[in-house]
Order: sequence, then C-alpha cells, then structure tokens
Amino acid sequence: MNSPETLFSIIVPVYNRIDEVEDLLRSLAAQTDRGFELIIVEDGSPLPCRDVCELYADRVPVRYYFKENEGRSPARNYGIEQARGDYFVFVDSDCILPPDYIASLRAALTENYSPCFGGPDDAHASFSPLQKAINVSMTSLLTTGGIRGGKVSMEKFTPRTFNMGFSREVYNKVGGFREMFSEDIDMSTRIRRAGFPIALFRTVKVFHKRRVSLRKFWRQVHVFGMSRITLKLLYPGSMKLVHTLPAIFTLGCAALILLSIFWHWWCILPLVAWIIAVWVDALVSSKSLKVSLLTLLTSPIQLLGYGTGFLRAYTRAILLRRGRDEKGEVEMRRGK
Repeated sequence: MNSPETLFSIIVPVYNRIDEVEDLLRSLAAQTDRGFELIIVEDGSPLPCRDVCELYADRVPVRYYFKENEGRSPARNYGIEQARGDYFVFVDSDCILPPDYIASLRAALTENYSPCFGGPDDAHASFSPLQKAINVSMTSLLTTGGIRGGKVSMEKFTPRTFNMGFSREVYNKVGGFREMFSEDIDMSTRIRRAGFPIALFRTVKVFHKRRVSLRKFWRQVHVFGMSRITLKLLYPGSMKLVHTLPAIFTLGCAALILLSIFWHWWCILPLVAWIIAVWVDALVSSKSLKVSLLTLLTSPIQLLGYGTGFLRAYTRAILLRRGRDEKGEVEMRRGK
C-alpha cells in the first residue's frame, strides 16, 4: 500500500505565524525522505508568510496559497483540494518535524498500513521552560494527558491535527473538516464511523510548541472542555469517563478548599499530595527544576481550565438546554 514513490501532502493552515512557519520550513528542509510537498494556506493573515515560503522554495517543495479568513477547517479543506499527494498529513504551524519524520511515516505505513493515522508530540530541546512545562502537563497521567493518544485504554486513540493524516480514499468518502472546536476529534469520529481503521504510530512524532503564555493556555484548554459537550451532542454516547475527569477534579478541588476553610485544615491534604506528585513526576520526566516548578502552574491550569469549560457548556447546553439544537444544527451544516 506504500512505496518510495508515495507522495505525502503536508497541509498547514496559517494565521499570523511568520516565525513559526520559518521554523517549520527549516525542519522540512532537513528531511531525509524527500517524498513530500508542503501546502501553506494563509487564512487571511494581516501578516502573511509568503516571503518566508519563497525564501525556502529552493529547499522545500512548498506551495503557498492566500485566501480570505474563514477559519482553520476551511483552510485545511482548501489545502486538500490543492494537494497532489496520496496521503494528506496535517501539522500545526507551531510544530517542528524531526529530520526522519517522513521516513518514519513511510516505514510505519509499510509495516502497518492504515488509511488514517496519528502520532505523539514532544517538547524540543530549544523550547522555553514554559513550553516544556505545558508539554509535561499535556502528556502526564496525573493530568489525564497520558490517557490521550492511546497510552491508556480508557478511550480509543484519536489523532489530533498537530500530527494526523489520512488517505485520499478516506477524504473521498468522509469529506473534509467541519469548522468547529475539536474539529480533529469530530473528523476522527467520522472516519471511524465510516469503517476505516485508525492507527497510532508512536515513532512518528512532532515537536509541538503549544501556547506561549499561561493565559493563552487557559483559553485553549477551556475551549477544549466546552467542545467536549458539543461532541456529546453531535455523537450521543461518545462521552467516556476520561472526558469527565477534569470536571470531577474541578468540583473536588472546590469541595476540598471549602471543607478545609469551614471544617478542618487537613481536608486540603489530598490536593497537596496531588501537587507534590505532579512536581515529582515533572522533575523526573523533564530533569529540570525550573520546568518542574512551572508545572505547578500549568497542570492546575490544564485541569481547571478544561473542567470549568466542560461544566460551563454542560450547564448551558444540557441542564438549561440553551442553544442546544441550533448549535448542533449549525455545526452539522458546516460539514463536508
């Protein structure tokens, strides 16, 4: 199903990310397997990256497109329409690809062919301590991050668009991305429901910068929590225990703090124990005191941000039934 002639079309939506795109292009210029094309879709950016793409045009087979601002999903779908490859591969503009990324992907598909696939993300040595701390929080079992990506079998592996791909056959049957939050989870769900298997290629990783400030990180995970309710409405029965854990954590923290104030101070000890465990786990995995200390901020932000977003959307859409039908209908109309 895969050969040295197989062409991978890497599709990247971009909005005001000149510096990030240059880092991505630099990493693609170093690929050991040249069987790919890069399609940059500028989504109406006031600060376009055309000049950077032209700078690397002699080292990277890049095609640049500029379109009006409509969002990430229309930009990805536009890129698919321009692509010439056998597979469409999606990474974010804030990713750096290891030199063997394409070679590892080709080998993985040859050994274990799958029409849809995804891989893990990691922190690069050049990333800032905050970026590394966010990465630790997003991948630790103590923040439910380790459960994502198939590391623990509480849910099926769901590729994310920072490192995801599927064949042209999948696209012809399933269509493109919907313009919604967690569009990659929606896409993976539609692919699986269409009968296509989805594989986790652990050796095909990217370095993902993620958010560069605590405020942006909070906003991101808060939206993730809200979008889980949208997915529940679109796909009844899709919500699993793991999806509710941050909300349970959020409510548990509130209860422990109130009990420690109005009953006895030792009620706060379970939360203190969790904080210590997070610090030790981060210190072991990052081997950096500074990174491990920063995870004492990023880990609560991840869980509380997601948890509050989940509870906010659950209260509005499920308990109060506000915007339930119209929201689902709008997102269903934004389909293929």
